[in-house]
Amino acid sequence: MNFYCADCGQQYPLAGLDYQCRCGGLFNLMKAPGETVRTRVSLGEMPTPVLRRKLLHTEVYLKLDYLQPTGSFKDRGAFTLINKLQELGIREVVEDSSGNAGAAIAGYCAAAGIKCSIYLPADTSAGKIKQAAAYKANIVKVPGTRDDTARAILQAAQTAYYASHVYNPLFFEGTKSLAYEIWEQIGVPDYIFVPAGNGTMLLGAYIGFRELGRLPRIIAVQSRNCAPVVSRFHGHPAEDFAPTVAEGIAIREPRRLHEMIAAVKASNGDFIAVGDEQVLAAQARLGAMGIYVEPTAGVTVAGMLQYFATGHDKDLKIVVPLTGSGLKK
Repeated sequence: MNFYCADCGQQYPLAGLDYQCRCGGLFNLMKAPGETVRTRVSLGEMPTPVLRRKLLHTEVYLKLDYLQPTGSFKDRGAFTLINKLQELGIREVVEDSSGNAGAAIAGYCAAAGIKCSIYLPADTSAGKIKQAAAYKANIVKVPGTRDDTARAILQAAQTAYYASHVYNPLFFEGTKSLAYEIWEQIGVPDYIFVPAGNGTMLLGAYIGFRELGRLPRIIAVQSRNCAPVVSRFHGHPAEDFAPTVAEGIAIREPRRLHEMIAAVKASNGDFIAVGDEQVLAAQARLGAMGIYVEPTAGVTVAGMLQYFATGHDKDLKIVVPLTGSGLKK
């Protein structure tokens, strides 16, 4: 396996400190046919359940990815990335995260015996900070926005391996397992609704379903208070950023924005935005069904309800992944 630049094709070793090409391009993963990551580090991960439920007038499949070991779908990426880094002999990593990715990386690093520093916004919810700290990660709080944290990590990445859920393609190699599980459980759906911050689930689902040979329509959902990809996709001027209850996807400058748009276009999908009141209502609706998720996980349900507000073909197979546990807050 190697990294290669999506822009110029230059190859880089997996174990190097380079997290992007010297030309500025981002890395993709090059591997031989059938080549996989050996997995020795485990926190007891397993395929997450799918529940068929009716939300208002729409029958959907809820994919309960908040039941992963550290409480979010980010465990998929951390599992693959940290297993490979242990195999490569990496002993120390840094990562920047608003919470879930940091907790996942910290948890798997603890299991692998890898030293870990997590950079996160100073106003990250206490529960998420507490979780990463419980895994004995070094917590570095950065004043300002999520994007300020992303910039701060680059200095640290000059001397320690950057185990990034955005830059490192090994993370997407893990999140693509979502598509394979869905395929095994219900087949390839007609629609899948995903949250869109940095595109971790979006790109993983796209890669996985593309490998399976058929893409569902990917409907990527952002908070109306922070919707840069929605604006770019539809050719609208970007609106000013405002705080949102969906803090996990409040990314003003997604590094893989162009890849996110290309993936959704390839699936004949769409980008949509929902308001905080819709997100909280969706979270409450799930709670009334016995499903406890964090606000960001309500984004996909809110997006689905908005998208199909005027009805749809009753034979459609619609999947809505639920990304993070309500115990996170």
